Amino acid sequence: MAGKLPVRRSAGGPSVRWRSRGAVLLSVPAGVLAAVLFLAGCAQPVVPIERLGRKAAEGVRPHVRPLAAPPSRLPLPPVVDHVPTRDRVVFLTYDATDHPAAPGELRLPVSRFTPGLRPLAGTPYATQRAALCARRTRLLRPPRGAYDPTTLRAAADCGVTAVVLWRATLTPTGLTYPRGPHHLRRGDIVRLLPDAPTARLLDALRRRNLTAARLEDYLG
Repeated sequence: MAGKLPVRRSAGGPSVRWRSRGAVLLSVPAGVLAAVLFLAGCAQPVVPIERLGRKAAEGVRPHVRPLAAPPSRLPLPPVVDHVPTRDRVVFLTYDATDHPAAPGELRLPVSRFTPGLRPLAGTPYATQRAALCARRTRLLRPPRGAYDPTTLRAAADCGVTAVVLWRATLTPTGLTYPRGPHHLRRGDIVRLLPDAPTARLLDALRRRNLTAARLEDYLG
């Protein structure tokens, strides 16, 4: 019959011919043809990365999970243990982790901080930002007074206006000063520890002609 090609058999099995507009293009054993078609269906084309689009090329890079909120360029809050002032005042503070309630026997303004127990310094930005923004405070005292540049960046992005440390500590044995003069000065921030002798603090205030003021009124 016109238009049909005979099928030739060989030692390896039947062969298949193709005709294109009256010309024979190829004759191969059927088994070889089947293997070639199978492999062609499984293979994936190899495309040089230069031919990929920019976005497609980025897709072959290692995946890095972006931060929930990238750091901003807001000014960093100051770190203070002393407030410059002409008023003859000091600022008394205590940590909620040390005192379950404010030392009421002082009958003086005392600022309460909730620094938490878990240190922030050394942890990633996203971790510090989540912890600090949850506090919703403008005056921050980091846990144990420890902080790093990431703490300051996260604090700025959470609306903190100052990181508050202390220059003097009222301990059970009296006032201690990590640095500077070993007496109270106006503007000093004092941290009160549990079981501290408040009578010694009051005596030190009288001798230096000082009184206590609300820290929030000076650092708000």
